[in-house]
Amino acid sequence: MPDLPDRSIAVVLGTRPEMIKLSVLITLLGDAARVIHTGQHFDNELAFGRGQAHQRLDVGGRHRGEQIGDATSQLTRDWGANPPAVVIVQGDTNTALAGAMAANAVEIPLIHVEAGLRSHDRAMPEEHNRILIDHLADVCCAATPGNVTNLWAEGIPERRIILTGNPIVEAVHLTTRDHASAHRVTAPLTGRRFVLATVHRPENTDDPVRLRRLLEALGTLDLPVLLPLHPRTRQRVRQFGLGYLLERLHVTGPLTYRAFLAIAEQATLLISDSGGLQEESSILGLPLLVVRRSTERPEALSPRCLLVPDPGHLAQHAEELITNSLTEAPVTCPFGDGRASARIADLSELIGHHSTAVNPPQRHLQDRGWPPTAAYVRKRGFLTGSEGYFG
Repeated sequence: MPDLPDRSIAVVLGTRPEMIKLSVLITLLGDAARVIHTGQHFDNELAFGRGQAHQRLDVGGRHRGEQIGDATSQLTRDWGANPPAVVIVQGDTNTALAGAMAANAVEIPLIHVEAGLRSHDRAMPEEHNRILIDHLADVCCAATPGNVTNLWAEGIPERRIILTGNPIVEAVHLTTRDHASAHRVTAPLTGRRFVLATVHRPENTDDPVRLRRLLEALGTLDLPVLLPLHPRTRQRVRQFGLGYLLERLHVTGPLTYRAFLAIAEQATLLISDSGGLQEESSILGLPLLVVRRSTERPEALSPRCLLVPDPGHLAQHAEELITNSLTEAPVTCPFGDGRASARIADLSELIGHHSTAVNPPQRHLQDRGWPPTAAYVRKRGFLTGSEGYFG
């Protein structure tokens, strides 16, 4: 547990994936954590962990620009009056960008968890977010060597890059499965192999032709398809008059994370446009079809994790993976050894002490002797990008 004052490390989150990935880190930070939930996920089924936050901003349900602007403004004002020693953001959400911009505005050291992801697809709003956050961050916590390479390619100095692994690894392993809820959801499929699918990204949901083709493809698979329906997808299905395509599928509402993991472990095949599920499927050793034009996690791709840009090819690839699911070698996980959260907690303590040891405190890390010597960094168990993969 970091030896820092209470609520001195601001952890900014606003979506279910952020809360899941930061859950172990928040536990390790203990009383030092100041959890701020922006409310980006305002739906009760998706707003995982909002009740655990010390502060809520409620910017959900707005346009991307409004979310980022409102959250940045509120955080800047709050931190100007009561600055934390360190700010931590995760991933590529509007929430993460708002936290990064506010930290930069008030000159508070910023740690970016899951830095260096790149899809090289400018049509993805998340790509813009993650690039901006990485260049604002004082320390980029990269999950894989490939992420480190991406950061180097953009000119981010090595002193600002730490290879930590991805905290989703320990989150998946430590999350207790809700088998009771899973059994209720899968009861109609008892004794049958099935496919678990999720669809929520704008590139799939906001294009009526693409959404129709995707749902049609799911309805033609040889195995029954269980589809937990995201609120955005449900709205678009209704808006585009595609409800008849759901009749071929086993549709349920959004699942808790504990129930979702329990169901995923029973599935023969996963189909999704989720970025996080690319990580989780590799951790669980499950085959996955990624229905997207591009991916920021190429490390996850393998013969059992395929990128399918065209929904028209979904059925063919699904048939191949279903047929080979019992004979193919298991999926391997490239996202670390399950110690990322501990590394980031220790790193937060180190930076927090640097931050509070100077007067005035609102100055960038390079102005206060960061980074420490390479020998000190190695002693603490950190690795810079050139020193290999987790020792």
